[in-house]
Amino acid sequence: MTIVLIAVLLYLAASALLVRALGRNDGVTAPVWLWPALPAMLLHGGYHVLVAMRTTGGPDMHFFAALSLVGLGMAWLTSLVGARGRMSTLGVVVFPLAALLLVVYHGYGHEPSKLLGWRLASHAWLALLAYATLSIAALLAIMLWLQERALRRREFRPWLRALPPMADLESLLFRVITVGFALLTLTLVTGVLFVDDLLAQKLVHKTVLSVLSWIVFGVLLIGRRRYGWRGTKAVHWTLTAMLLLLLAFFGSQFVIELVFGHSR
Repeated sequence: MTIVLIAVLLYLAASALLVRALGRNDGVTAPVWLWPALPAMLLHGGYHVLVAMRTTGGPDMHFFAALSLVGLGMAWLTSLVGARGRMSTLGVVVFPLAALLLVVYHGYGHEPSKLLGWRLASHAWLALLAYATLSIAALLAIMLWLQERALRRREFRPWLRALPPMADLESLLFRVITVGFALLTLTLVTGVLFVDDLLAQKLVHKTVLSVLSWIVFGVLLIGRRRYGWRGTKAVHWTLTAMLLLLLAFFGSQFVIELVFGHSR
């Protein structure tokens, strides 16, 4: 509990530093927030390692554990893209979210997991990294939508000046989607190669929704390259694909584990 409490306080401190920078309208370019954010993420990851060492089987990959790991991945990605510029505004949302998911995971408890071979473990970790990366893309899309909406209405709020220029934000959005799409592709490929029985392992719905999400992201990238898709259209396609991906993993896992009480 001590590790969790310290990590949560550090996450909130990092978020508070970002909010203060926004309130002062001085941008969020100075990486002061990294000082509490880095130890928070290390403690967050360390907590999962401790749980894995104290429970039987492999690493905990159940519903709340997976959510917590995705939150951790989003925090690290936010730190990477935001360390040198105004993209750190993402941390105002991501760091409290990572703290919340860690608390929920700790409060829910830990369950023994099946011992996965290296192939299924690689598939699972690729999936979590893909979800974390594309979740960042979804947040960037929401930021882009809010920015466009405010500019159309000529609402020049203080928070708007803290955001990066629209061109930079859109460029980063598609770079993140490209990386996430590559990770999702690897996830699907390893799933096809390493999963033995989709029906027995209750993975049909997850696979179908994941493939649909992959198709939507792929069409978006093609549309961007060939037809110059941008702005609202890019936002809608990104959020649609992300919704399918969330339903694929966390929606199906929620129903299987928490509604029907089955474990993978």
